[in-house]
Amino acid sequence: MTDAVENAVYDVVVIGAGPVGENVADRTRAAGLSTAVVETELVGGECSYWACMPSKALLRPVVARADARKVPGLSAAVQGPLDTAAVLAHRDEYASHWKDDGQVAWLEGIGADFYRGQGRLTGTKEVSVTGPDGSEHRLTARHAVAVCTGSRAVVPDLPGVADARPWTSREATSAKEVPGRLVIVGGGVVGVEMATVWQALGAHVTMLIRGKGLLPKMEPFAGELVAEALTEAGADIRTGVSATSVRRAGPDGPVTVELDNGERIETDEILFATGRAPRTDDLGLETVELKPGSWLKVDDSCRVEGSNWLYAVGDVNHRALLTHQGKYQARIAGAAIAARAQGTAPLSTARWGAHAATADHAAVPQVVFTDPEAASVGLTLAAAERAGHRVRAVDHDLAAVAGSGLYADGYRGRARMIVDLDREIVLGVTFVGPGIGELLHSATVAVAGEVPIDRLWHAVPAYPTISEVWLRLLEAYRG
Repeated sequence: MTDAVENAVYDVVVIGAGPVGENVADRTRAAGLSTAVVETELVGGECSYWACMPSKALLRPVVARADARKVPGLSAAVQGPLDTAAVLAHRDEYASHWKDDGQVAWLEGIGADFYRGQGRLTGTKEVSVTGPDGSEHRLTARHAVAVCTGSRAVVPDLPGVADARPWTSREATSAKEVPGRLVIVGGGVVGVEMATVWQALGAHVTMLIRGKGLLPKMEPFAGELVAEALTEAGADIRTGVSATSVRRAGPDGPVTVELDNGERIETDEILFATGRAPRTDDLGLETVELKPGSWLKVDDSCRVEGSNWLYAVGDVNHRALLTHQGKYQARIAGAAIAARAQGTAPLSTARWGAHAATADHAAVPQVVFTDPEAASVGLTLAAAERAGHRVRAVDHDLAAVAGSGLYADGYRGRARMIVDLDREIVLGVTFVGPGIGELLHSATVAVAGEVPIDRLWHAVPAYPTISEVWLRLLEAYRG
């Protein structure tokens, strides 16, 4: 950590040292700009300690066992339970035991100055930092301040919720013991991934879904296939219901959940996976005429609208709440900050330009690491039609591809390609099935590259791989 100083001037000040803030700092330092980074919690942020890394470390043995159980000659050897202690220890390793020494050293290694404490805007290009020991630092930015503070889980304001001490994604990914019973409210990515983990580790999982099904932002068949697998694993999925109150009996007693249909469910823990809110409520936004607690609206270079110095990168701008997309924005914003600081004009802010985060609109990839995996990029059929595109959806049964049959007996999956009929390019792709996560990048390249269908016909998939589904989709489209 840098020595405490009362006042310091930098080219760039970054508030928030998660993956997004780290990448902004990396780009500005690479451009030769002096950079300060402020973080109130752990360097590495939500992804490193309470989201991406621990959740995927928990999911990997679950999915690997599920796949192995479908392979002849291996299935009999993996019918027993998972080693819970080993799974949790594996998770702890990937969360660095919730210590950030290595990431602090990385920041210092790129030449950034690190301030641990609460960073707040105090005016144009001005940031105050209150350290954990009460010390105060005042930082001034010559060129830019980048807000990279991310988002937090939202817990609905239900009667009894505070005393019930519910889980959010943080508790769900860092829990030290397996609850006997777990109620999960919400059917999005966090809900289905945590249902997959804790059901496999021995909890009885009940999912309460207000809408019609799981994964509502993806193609409908994605949620249907994931729900089918979770139900077969023993989870109880209830749709069209909402929790109206929660009550915990004593400090360590069970939780009673009351539903809007009058039913009561008793559980050991309850996880609310019901959305995110920006971490901007204690950021001093009011000092620069912005609303505390609000999402920050930005242009494609991630500069806050109406400002020539303030950037909002990652979750706080509400464009695409995914770590990899935030890191992409950070690369774009870092390049834009450097170009503006160096007087480069004009910036390349046209669609797919070096200073435009176009993929936020057109090619956002996401993998849901359930069993089966669900992955998508670009537009769904419904989204494409709402946007006014003249499109055609092409579907194929993934089980009909030779590579899928070799991957697992009884393989179940589906692929969909959305084709823009006027431009003859792919606008979106969805895959659902075991082992398809690594298949998604080929779709991302096709969508982001706006590769013509006629050229994709010459991209020959290796045989026998699951990626042969590309050939089958193109055959179906071309007739």
